[in-house]
Amino acid sequence: MTDAPLDAPAAASVELETLISLAKRRGFVFPSAEIYGGFASTYDYGPLGVEMKRNIRDSWWRGMVQERTDIVGIEAAMITNPKVWQASGHVDSFADPLVDCLVCQARVRADLIVDNVCPACDAVGQFTEERQFNLLFRTFVGPVQDDASVAYLRPETAQGMFVNFELVQQSTRRRLPFGIAQIGKSFRNEITTGHFTFRMLEFEQMEMEYFCDPADSMEWHEYWKQERLRWYESLGVRPERLRLRDHTSEELSHYSRGTSDVEYLYPWGWGELEGIAHRGDFDLSAHAQASGKSLTYFDQERGEHIVPHVVEPAAGVDRIMLTLLVDAYDEEVDARGEKRVLLRLAPEVAPTTVAVLPLSRNERLVPTARRVWERLRPHFRTQYDDSQSIGRRYRRQDEVGTPLCVTVDFETLDDDAVTIRERDTMSQIRVPLDGVVEALRERIEALRPVVREAGNA
Repeated sequence: MTDAPLDAPAAASVELETLISLAKRRGFVFPSAEIYGGFASTYDYGPLGVEMKRNIRDSWWRGMVQERTDIVGIEAAMITNPKVWQASGHVDSFADPLVDCLVCQARVRADLIVDNVCPACDAVGQFTEERQFNLLFRTFVGPVQDDASVAYLRPETAQGMFVNFELVQQSTRRRLPFGIAQIGKSFRNEITTGHFTFRMLEFEQMEMEYFCDPADSMEWHEYWKQERLRWYESLGVRPERLRLRDHTSEELSHYSRGTSDVEYLYPWGWGELEGIAHRGDFDLSAHAQASGKSLTYFDQERGEHIVPHVVEPAAGVDRIMLTLLVDAYDEEVDARGEKRVLLRLAPEVAPTTVAVLPLSRNERLVPTARRVWERLRPHFRTQYDDSQSIGRRYRRQDEVGTPLCVTVDFETLDDDAVTIRERDTMSQIRVPLDGVVEALRERIEALRPVVREAGNA
């Protein structure tokens, strides 16, 4: 690896083990079935993790479907007719090159080996012959486990949108260009996993297939590259740690006419955050040929049927969440030499937007603090926190990314006002209870990331 140029962006500095420890301790992500020793690269999401994942999904769905007039959503089955995966090429071609280390017996993806060195034991050049390893998870439907009952856990959500293309187009009366979006679980029997939730056996995808006129498809590919980059900036990801990278001809999938990745600069280097692929007409044509059903669009102006081209932005919820945690992690040391750990999460994705903290568990304060909590719950994602000292509670909320805290103290009983404290600056303001909802909304709006204008690279 060559030295980075002086003007290169700085990679996220947090050690992955530090982030994994925080995620487990604070209830973001747990090792799956830890009491049994865990299980190969699978994870469970804790109380804060499920909230953050939901926020990511909601933000994507809102921006991709609800705020647009040209995209609709579906939810396809995870187990479907195996002919789908035969036609798409997954049964025959969805494979990675596999080798075994002759020294430690580790199984490794051949294309990820650097300088012919085993990543598990550092042995040099001690590998078996390369062979192809299919990533599909096989299962059986029905009481008899034979070839006729074989089915697959879906490796991607995309094919459910392709096989439903005609039904969606007819039921919604859509004209080109239009998109079909879906969020759901996918499964891949990965050879090499790692980097926490970056690559897992079971993961959640957010994909959209944008069907368009072949003549306009390259323009739409460029449009979605820029649009997806802007979305990450809207979630607060630092622009200097993001880039768009076009695939070389050697990297392109068999179906792709052009693929670009939104990449992030992780602690271990640049890695794919999302792919934007120009799939051409491969999928619709493949399913039409295999099924015998016409999957075309009738262009009324031309008076002819055409096979649309497809541009596909495809992202993973788990990888996005990991990226946001890495990017938001920060440490500060105050004048007394005490360290403050905080997650500078944007309000849109933070598990809790507002925490309500009574100064103490005093019997006079608690009823008032709970009434404040009841007032705020309909408007914000809230948490009530009254254990340990107020200072420790501030630090705890900082560490889980809560942007704002509302403190109820003994003065509240006299002046009917509370203190709003900001996570990033630790600044505090006093506001009357009658105006606390509006004051919090104003502070949240001020904390939203500034996003570049559309069309700027």
